[in-house]
Amino acid sequence: MSFAPFLLLTPPLILLGTALTSYRQSAPYPLIRKAVPWLGLLIAPISAGALGLYLMSGAETLEVGAGEFALLTLRFDIVSASLVALIGFIGSIVLAYSGQYLEGEARQGRFLALMSLAMASVLLFVMSGHIVQLFIFWMTTSFFLHKLLLFYPDRRGAQRAAKKKFLFARAGDLFLLAAGVALWTQFGTGNIADINAIARSGSEPGNAIIVLAAFLLACAALLKSAQFPFHGWLTEVMETPTPVSALLHAGIINAGGFLLIRFADVMLLAPGVLAMLVMIGGFTALFAGLVMLTQPAVKTSLAWSTISQMGFMIFQCGLALFPLALLHIVLHSLYKAHAFLNSGDAVRQVASIRRPGPIAVPSLKAVGASFAIAIGIYAAVALALGLDGKSPQAIALGAILVFGVAYMLAQGLAGKAPRQLGLYTAGYAVATTLAYFGLQTLATHLAYPSLPSTPSPDGLGWAMIATALFSFAATAFAQATFPLWADHPAVRGLRVHLTNGFYINAVWDRLLGGWNQRSSAPRN
Repeated sequence: MSFAPFLLLTPPLILLGTALTSYRQSAPYPLIRKAVPWLGLLIAPISAGALGLYLMSGAETLEVGAGEFALLTLRFDIVSASLVALIGFIGSIVLAYSGQYLEGEARQGRFLALMSLAMASVLLFVMSGHIVQLFIFWMTTSFFLHKLLLFYPDRRGAQRAAKKKFLFARAGDLFLLAAGVALWTQFGTGNIADINAIARSGSEPGNAIIVLAAFLLACAALLKSAQFPFHGWLTEVMETPTPVSALLHAGIINAGGFLLIRFADVMLLAPGVLAMLVMIGGFTALFAGLVMLTQPAVKTSLAWSTISQMGFMIFQCGLALFPLALLHIVLHSLYKAHAFLNSGDAVRQVASIRRPGPIAVPSLKAVGASFAIAIGIYAAVALALGLDGKSPQAIALGAILVFGVAYMLAQGLAGKAPRQLGLYTAGYAVATTLAYFGLQTLATHLAYPSLPSTPSPDGLGWAMIATALFSFAATAFAQATFPLWADHPAVRGLRVHLTNGFYINAVWDRLLGGWNQRSSAPRN
């Protein structure tokens, strides 16, 4: 066995040391405060080195101890290696940012310690090779996130967010615990690599206990990754310090998708559960994406964007595109962590924009042409590159992504838009299609054999693909033509409801007693 798995333990140990030296201090020791950026620079290359060693040595499992109840079991494969690299990179930047954040705050040391502990927990979570260890670090990650959400305990928004997150997290804990018991009962082991190997080699779809375990895993994932209707808490984390919002994208909000990817072979044995993930994830992606467009605040809009992206990640898992879901986690996390840390500059940049004239509004003809051009470009590139080895699910996913490009093309083809804009967006459509197939091929190649291949869709699978294509196409078309009917009274009313997320969050506030506190206030 190589030393690669042992390398994975270095970043958590560094983070634990940082937490222990700063937790009880009103502010970190001057040496610690100055060392935080350097610690980040140390964690990032170590984490990236783990991914490089995986590419050279392949998948391994490290056990400290023996048997089912080893003290520590680490799984070292493409899933854990890539996520350790991701978390180490984002976490190092967030820690460096936090080194100067809250300067002068009385509890700066506590904040730094909680951030370090949350990051260490999520690192150990994605490295877990045993069900027991996975469950323990699933809970500790949630615990430290709860503490960070309440870093300003007097803020009403933070209290509401923490209350909802606590309820959903505990429900997710129960689902994961029950799933672990079901898996151990069925496969006779808690070792995750062994469970997946047995599921891939000898199990048949439809086994009642396996289907139950897959359903429980799916429920835990939906709750963890803020899927509809359990998404409201994520829109309220703006009450926490900005580094917390960025750290959420370093494996915390993505934990539901990771759980499904980690047990990919088990999930493939429950086609009905995968169909449920397609429906819930797809609906969440569309719903949150529409709500995002109506939000006036930058950080709130980013939060709704995250909910939409997590829905799309769950949707990919439902289509059994697990390598692409892993790629989605990595790319989205990098983008969104940067967006949160840069949100202040984004506000200043938007405020400095001076529009020279009226916004170009595309006609129905331009919108139709844009969709035809986008689909034509996608089909031409796909045929030129060849479709050998491409699953129908992956091809359909590419078409869904092209619908988003069609919206940009519609702006480029608008009557008053410069001609150069139309040429630019057409080139963007070609580049996006090429990038999609290139990244898809790379992700599938790197994920083999850690993750299973996408099976051919059955009747239910084809129905889900057709429904998804129609739904995403209709939504993209409605978004592109929105300026044409935005002044209609019904549409203005719909916009108000969308801005409030159709009041799902308010319903949860009512149920949890967080809508207001009139009942506890003295009455005249």
